[in-house]
Amino acid sequence: MNVEQAWILKRATLTPTKIALINLETNEQWTYQHLAGEIAKWSHYFERENLQVGSRVAVFARNNIHLFAVMFACGLRGLIYVPLNWRISTEELNHILADATPSLLIYDQEMPCPISLDKMQPLQLSSEAITSPTITSMDLNDPWLMIYTGGTTGKAKGVVLSFNSINWNALNTIISWGVSEQDCTLNYLPMFHTGGINALCIPLLMAGGTVIIGDKFEAEKALTAINHFKTTISLFVPTMYQAMIATNYFKENTFPTVKVFLSGAAPCPHPIYDAFYKKGLYFKEGYGLTEAGPNNFYIAREDAYVKKGAVGKSMQFNEVQIVNEAGNICTPNEVGELFIKGKHMFRFYWNNPYETEQTILNGWLKTGDLAKVDSDGYYYIVGRRKEMIISGGENVYPQEVEQCILRHPLVTEVAVIGAPDDYWGEIVTAFIACNLQTKAILEEVESLCKTHLGHYKMPKKIIFIDELPKTIVGKIDKQALRMKI
Repeated sequence: MNVEQAWILKRATLTPTKIALINLETNEQWTYQHLAGEIAKWSHYFERENLQVGSRVAVFARNNIHLFAVMFACGLRGLIYVPLNWRISTEELNHILADATPSLLIYDQEMPCPISLDKMQPLQLSSEAITSPTITSMDLNDPWLMIYTGGTTGKAKGVVLSFNSINWNALNTIISWGVSEQDCTLNYLPMFHTGGINALCIPLLMAGGTVIIGDKFEAEKALTAINHFKTTISLFVPTMYQAMIATNYFKENTFPTVKVFLSGAAPCPHPIYDAFYKKGLYFKEGYGLTEAGPNNFYIAREDAYVKKGAVGKSMQFNEVQIVNEAGNICTPNEVGELFIKGKHMFRFYWNNPYETEQTILNGWLKTGDLAKVDSDGYYYIVGRRKEMIISGGENVYPQEVEQCILRHPLVTEVAVIGAPDDYWGEIVTAFIACNLQTKAILEEVESLCKTHLGHYKMPKKIIFIDELPKTIVGKIDKQALRMKI
């Protein structure tokens, strides 16, 4: 048995009776031994269907613990697991199917499936008892997962992740973050997204911990589950945290088992840090992307509030650097593009050698994200390179303006973008979701900006909006906002 390929089966022999997975919606619970049995069923099914090494298996389903059995069985058989985003349009799904050309579509019978293939199989297999899965020996650089990016700047790209990509991200997380079999996480991030699979779920399963899978996020329900299941570490996105800290349940409970709350997918508003800090709870941010990780940095929970907004230092087995426009390594506090290197990197974009060549330079992944490092070696994500605003020849980083506006206690969300302007080239434009939309609030926000920002960074236009549009993973959708200008 190739242990690096089949480590989940080895884990099942080490801690067979330990609870591996819990389905929050149904309270279905699987031990590691049970998980191994479910993996075996799918492995034998794939063998019966004569799926060949390298074949793609597409999956259309909401969050469910059964997805782990399918995913691991694909790995054992040398098949490429392709989770589909069920929130996108039929046209977009058909584009992905045409690109991935899967041999099989596995679907959730409890939700409408707008696409079809010649070969389809419901997510629930028969209850036949099989204890020994069939395993195809693979090279660790061979593909295991293919996750399609959101495609906000064009058509979605298939990011191919090898066994090395996934295993080294997990090992990095376990070693750098100190994850162990004592840990328990609650995951609401969609399992067609790298965060829902690789941020904490795979690392905790490798370490022998417990993973709770939620589906439809409700703030109070999530907080109740954190206490009920005694979770220790969980990842949510900022919009989820905004809803959580507004609940009475959050205000009235202490969450004694939680070592740290993690935030990812988008820069976190500083008031969220403050809400946790006031309760004596640890809170910190991480950073990743489908092409790398998604875990790349570590910051001690005790340092996170002092270094508010920092993602920390590079993890045990990866490297990072910040490169300026001239191609030189940035000096402390100089903003440049973040580059990442490590065995956790993706292998290539499916059917897209040009984009692969544009993204990987001398073994380094060009993330497209702007960052800086302080004199103590802590890294900060400043924003997307493509979102940087150039107004009157000056660079403006939206995140800095957003954090300033969020100082106002009545502002719940803000997004800053550049709007075309004949004179300035672009003008700084802020969309604000606020509890009160009055002229007085507008003047107070303008005063905040005058106090804390340079003149050229100040928004020339501020627009009230009831709620900011979101992407499928809870990020603010700035592309949608640009359509409103």
